[in-house]
Amino acid sequence: MKKITLALLLLVSILSQAQENYPQDAFRSPLDIPIILAGTFGELRSNHFHSGIDIKTQQRQGLPVFAIGDGTVTRIKVSLWGYGKVLYVAHPNGYTSVYGHLQKFSPKIEEYIKRIQYQKKSYEVEVFPDYGELKVNKEELIAYSGNTGGSSGPHLHFEIRSSISEKPTNPLLYGIDVADATNPTLEKLFIYPLSQAAVVNQSQEKIQVNFSKQPDGSFLADKVEATGKIGVGFIGFDRQDMAANRNGVYSVSLSVNGKVYTEYDFESFSFGETRYINTLIDYDHLGKYRQRIQKCFKSPGNNLGIYNEIYNKGEIAIREGLSYTIELLIKDLKGNQVKLIVPVEGKQSQVKIKKQQKKTPYYVVANKPNNFDLTAAKVYFPTNTFYEDFYLDLEKGEDTVKIHTNTVPAHRNFTITFDTAKYTKEEQKQLFIARLDSKLRPSYLNTYKRGNTFTARTRNLGTYTLAKDTIAPKIKTKNFKEKQWLNNYKYLSVSISDDLSGVDSYSATLNGEWILMEYEPKKKTLTYNFDDKILGKKQCVLKVTVTDNVGNQNTLTTPFYRK
Repeated sequence: MKKITLALLLLVSILSQAQENYPQDAFRSPLDIPIILAGTFGELRSNHFHSGIDIKTQQRQGLPVFAIGDGTVTRIKVSLWGYGKVLYVAHPNGYTSVYGHLQKFSPKIEEYIKRIQYQKKSYEVEVFPDYGELKVNKEELIAYSGNTGGSSGPHLHFEIRSSISEKPTNPLLYGIDVADATNPTLEKLFIYPLSQAAVVNQSQEKIQVNFSKQPDGSFLADKVEATGKIGVGFIGFDRQDMAANRNGVYSVSLSVNGKVYTEYDFESFSFGETRYINTLIDYDHLGKYRQRIQKCFKSPGNNLGIYNEIYNKGEIAIREGLSYTIELLIKDLKGNQVKLIVPVEGKQSQVKIKKQQKKTPYYVVANKPNNFDLTAAKVYFPTNTFYEDFYLDLEKGEDTVKIHTNTVPAHRNFTITFDTAKYTKEEQKQLFIARLDSKLRPSYLNTYKRGNTFTARTRNLGTYTLAKDTIAPKIKTKNFKEKQWLNNYKYLSVSISDDLSGVDSYSATLNGEWILMEYEPKKKTLTYNFDDKILGKKQCVLKVTVTDNVGNQNTLTTPFYRK
């Protein structure tokens, strides 16, 4: 018991030292509600690490968002995806705070950005105000929380970055308090044979190992019999108090017979390396089972800088006749932890599960460019598109080609080119390159057209085809009817949709003048705020034009009345 207490005190001391590197009293919380997290810093996301914390907003939008310190607004962006409406504030102490998925900005910032939107006649804008042009004070209202962009529910995405390097750091290191007395959760344990002759429990493929809770709160895995080089992977998550969200863990440590082999944490990372997340996880397992296994060893192509210590790439050499004790320690930022002991015996055993590898005529060498002709299409992989060499599964076709499956990650964009010479010019206008999902539903890829050659760039392996869209987008009034009096209305809204290639652009005028209509793709809604313009007429005419990604266009013209 005394040893455990000393270990916990040492852990808290180390975490406290890490926090001392960051100012503890310089910043306030961005919200005036208890901070409960829906997402943690460094959390494993699709092709990237989460670069901030997601703060719950009580399932509401419109909560006041405050500047965490004195500073100046250096960047404002309004986009349909990503962070949606986002604000960047630079502070004198060298940090920049970021506030994403906002509903709207404070009045002075809203006026500033709307002026630019009307000048550019575009809802989507990105501006970089001159330093000091838009000053804010600590605790000043700067925005209201929302659900814009790629958000899947109301929350505030919040970051703290270095103003010089732009590297994000864990916001919880700056004294922002989150109630957390809950240990991380370990769900599954996997052992990987890594060398050619390696065998784990009579298997040349990775195996799942069971474990059980011990009286002291730690976990003990079933004994593993192995030879050769092996590696450890796990599925786990962290929870904070008052939240059921399965958030990411802060740090992972793996030791063998007391020696640290792997140690990494999410104090900070670089945006330039975030896509290397696909080497930290078992991407093949993710593609097949939609589960993220975190690997405690470095796979080929892993250039992540999150490691504090790495010995022998985290690979464990098991020799026959020797015994090993592997310890996996998973921690959160408050010092809560889960410990797992894995006993390993070096023992040669008969192989019952052999390594599966499908060999094809198409072998990709990662550090060389690769070209393949699939009849209907050609695919080109630039040098270092992939992290390691592998056999590529290709299927030729007339209009559809299969380029492996999405079980291998691509680090760089590769190119797919279709020859459309057999189609007429009119047909070509309505064609686009699409990726088919498991139910053969097409999704649009940005298609570059040069004569009879159609090209798209992507990072996703899978099935691709030429799809045809002949139907124009749909436009309908949503909260009003034609010729209706709208005296007490604060806004009007229109629903827009497209059945195949998707909405590319839209524009709207009121009595012949361009107006700003905010587009919310998740709700397929365009909204106009009557505060934006003085109409000057009782009888008004709204005109909305929507164009899809192949050029099909539709226009709604509808009159209404307003005093």
